[in-house]
Formats: sequence, C-alpha cells, structure tokens
Amino acid sequence: MSVSRMRPSGRGAALITGGAGFIGTNLAHRILQGGRNVLLFDNLSRPGVERNLAWLQSVYGERVEFLEGDVRHRSALREVVRRADQVYHFAAQVAVTTSLEDPVHDFEVNVGGTLNLLEELRALSRPVPLVFTSTNKVYGALNHLRLRRDGTRYEPEEGALRNRGVNEDCPRDFHSPYGCSKGAADQYVLDYTRSFGLPTVVFRMSCIYGPHQFGTEDQGWVAHFLICALQDRPLTLYGDGLQVRDILFVEDLAEALVLAQAHMKHLAGQAFNMGGGPRNTISLLELLELIADIHGQTPPVCVTAWRIGDQRYYVSDTSKFEAGTGWAPRVGVREGVTRLYEWLVQARGRPRRRLLAGKGSS
Repeated sequence: MSVSRMRPSGRGAALITGGAGFIGTNLAHRILQGGRNVLLFDNLSRPGVERNLAWLQSVYGERVEFLEGDVRHRSALREVVRRADQVYHFAAQVAVTTSLEDPVHDFEVNVGGTLNLLEELRALSRPVPLVFTSTNKVYGALNHLRLRRDGTRYEPEEGALRNRGVNEDCPRDFHSPYGCSKGAADQYVLDYTRSFGLPTVVFRMSCIYGPHQFGTEDQGWVAHFLICALQDRPLTLYGDGLQVRDILFVEDLAEALVLAQAHMKHLAGQAFNMGGGPRNTISLLELLELIADIHGQTPPVCVTAWRIGDQRYYVSDTSKFEAGTGWAPRVGVREGVTRLYEWLVQARGRPRRRLLAGKGSS
C-alpha cells in the first residue's frame, strides 16, 4: 500500500505515536472531526494497521499526515515532535506473551521508546503536553483481593471495591516483562512532570474495544472472541472464564483522551485509572453468552491453565478522572459489543448469522 509522507505545514497538529493502531485510529478520527489536523507516527508492524491508515486518509485526505518510523529511533521522532502542539503516545509492544518471549525487545520499545519521546519533548523551547497510555498490569495480579464466585463471574467480597473498582492508590506491583516495561514508562512520564515540568497525564487502562480493532489472543480479547465466532475458529480460555474486566468502548476513551489534553493545566503529573467502570463489567463466560445472543452461536472453546500475572478481577475506579473533567462512559456493554460485531462483519465481508435486538445495554 502506498502511504503519504510528511509535508511541510504549520504547527497546531496533534501527534499520535502508534497512530495507525486501533486506539490511534479512533482518536485521530475524533480529533479530525473536531477540526484539528493529525500527525501519525507508526512503524506499521501490527497486522491490519495499513487498512486503518488507508481509511483515515480516504476520509480526511491531506489533513492526515503520516511518517513511518520507530520510537526506538530518536532522530525519527525529532521531526514530528517539533511540529506538534500536543502528543498522544500509544506506540508500544502490547502483549504479555511477546514480552515473555523477548523481554529485551519489550524493554527497548516500551521504556526506551518512551524515554526517547520524553527527551525530544524536553528539548523543545515550548511545553508540549503528553498523554500516555499505561496499563492496569502495573497493579500486578491483585492476588490480595478477596474474591467470591457469583454465578458466571468473580466479585470482590468488599462492598466498596464491588461498587467503585480499583483506584489509583492501589500499590504498584509489576508482573511480567510487559508489566515492568509499561510500569517503568508510566513512572518516567509522571516524573518528567515532577523533575522537568513537562505537562503529562497517564491513563492506566483496562480493556478497550471497538471498531478498527484486529484483536488477537494476546491483545484485544473482546474483538478476538468475536473474530473467532465469525470464523467458527476455536479459542482458548486461560483459567476458568470467571475473570472479570471492565470494558470501555473506544469512542468513550477517545473523548477521555481529548478531555485530558483540554484539562492538562490541572491534571498534569497525575495517573488515572481508565475503563468502563463498575457499570460496564463482563466476565469471559458472560462475553461468550453475549456472542451467542448476537451471533447465534459461540466459537469452539478449550480451557487451559492461567497465564502469568492474569488478574481474576480488575475493574477501574474512574471517579478521579470523572471529578476532574466531567467525563463518563456512554456506551454500554451490549451496545458496544454489538457495534464491534457489526463493524467486523462489514470489514470482513462475512454474512452475520443472527442479530437479536431489544435487550438494552448492560
């Protein structure tokens, strides 16, 4: 696929590293709709991202500028950083399994790449604000949580945790090389506000899903489950399937990212847990039930042992970010999963089996 390269233009653009990825594409769409141009920086290493880039360019034309590059190469970042007035940093090695296979690569991308970007921002004569996406994996496996089984899911015994989720005071406990690298990058980003006055915000994210996501077993599990169903391909459940996550539709995340930049003056130097919150939780088994309802059948399933650092329960307490910005998720689980299913059907040109309506959002 041919891609457009950078053209000279004035300042005022938003730079998105990893900009052709799932979240980058959706954020770019949101920003472009708001009238601002975007600079996309991506090495196009993840399957499917060329299609995302082509879609953005077909819709927005020259307002989308692209530079193929790698965050491990600081000189490549220098060109785009100098032309941005805000930065969103998504470029990363994103899978726990890959980090276990090659911890050095994981470190070089997630820590080294982030430090390269921070240093290029620090070198500027003007402050350019940065929003960085970290992960809930910085909190480790959360084995200290007292959980009980409730039908098809785990839930905390403690009422306050059931009602609100995990907040930012939870002790960090990096698990897996991926948890270590994202956690180290998370702390570097926050410290560059403290040590150098660079305006930064960190999102410690739960599970994000939505259109333009080409999910795999290692990352993007909601899309992965749906893709397996569409292809009638078997999927593997690690553990017992009762593990619970709060899932956030990507449009709601994009709005939160934009608000973080808009409120940077009083948010800078802080980390925020970001996800769907207690109102948007689902277990793996419950997602399979929802897929059966939407699609008409579930994919074949096999069950195997738990993976390293896999959390049995994680739900984000987003109240800190909500209080600072007025943000709240708008898309419920059923609506969001259905919209992703419909997008995957259209993107893959496959007929859907059966779509039921009238059950509302969960």
